[in-house]
Amino acid sequence: MRLLLISDTHVPKRARRLPERVLAEAGRADAVVHAGDWVDAATLDLLERRARLLIGVYGNNDGPELRARLPEVARAELGGVRFAVVHETGGAKGREERCARRFPDADVLVFGHSHIPWDTTAPNGLRLLNPGSPTDRRRQAHHTYMTAVADAGRLTSVRLHRLTAAA
Repeated sequence: MRLLLISDTHVPKRARRLPERVLAEAGRADAVVHAGDWVDAATLDLLERRARLLIGVYGNNDGPELRARLPEVARAELGGVRFAVVHETGGAKGREERCARRFPDADVLVFGHSHIPWDTTAPNGLRLLNPGSPTDRRRQAHHTYMTAVADAGRLTSVRLHRLTAAA
């Protein structure tokens, strides 16, 4: 399964729309995983139409309409890999151990909130991925998103993609 991992899109506050490259990836992916802070329901609607499968959660900037449609934590098995998705994980210090305790039944945790790309593995083997943001780079040099492949219980080809500008 080809995966698109995104978070912190903040449309229309930080960008008018999702970048075309991200929308093209959504159309090619077998599943799109969004780790919260959509900000508007129109982006959720758009990705629901484009994605074969959409797994998403709400973030701290998402209001009542998005919270009514999305969970705080999502879980899915994709290509034999057990995923958990959440927006916030707390501070960077101790993140791996804290998340390993909170998500003991997951192979991969996709999270957002910081807008800082992250790819580490906890001592118990839990892989933590933050794709950054395709629309709000904050103090990062680039807008970012991730792609990966989940197949036969393994996550491979994890790649961080840089965008030169947001829409």
